[in-house]
Amino acid sequence: MAGESHYRVPLPAFDPAPHVLIVVAPYYRDIADGLLAGARAALDSVGATHETIEVPGALEVPTAIRLATNCYRYQGYVALGCVIRGETTHYETVCNDSSRALALLGLEGHCIGNGILTVETHAQAAARAFDQNKGGGAAEAALHLIALARRFKRGGKAFAPSSTDTLIAAGGAPASKDTA
Repeated sequence: MAGESHYRVPLPAFDPAPHVLIVVAPYYRDIADGLLAGARAALDSVGATHETIEVPGALEVPTAIRLATNCYRYQGYVALGCVIRGETTHYETVCNDSSRALALLGLEGHCIGNGILTVETHAQAAARAFDQNKGGGAAEAALHLIALARRFKRGGKAFAPSSTDTLIAAGGAPASKDTA
């Protein structure tokens, strides 16, 4: 609802600062520019470095992010775009498929903030891109996930047993110390 206030989790501090890729679909250029300004401001507020790439539409955003994960250069990703309902069912396809693909990438362990707007009208999109700063919110979501991933990481590995007495479920033998 318009004017409704939501609690915002305070942004984490970073050392070192993360490097983030913003992927934006500028199909509606004015809306994309508003989302992008908000995302950049949020990233800048914590000292994060960032790069931006453009793709044709919302369906290409998840693919671009997945391709970027291959270079291991980015700690997080911000997905930006806008889908406005038209006269056909294409709206549902684009909304559902882009959202589902981003969620699946997140479940693979990638830190993604989803700022792809799905709205009925251009006026709704403008309100979300500018007044509600949804681009900034997407960047903040990515930053929180980056902080969470760093918190769960142990010694540069996704998981490292804290002692040699830890049993690994598949093997049943005590875990050995990894000295790599």
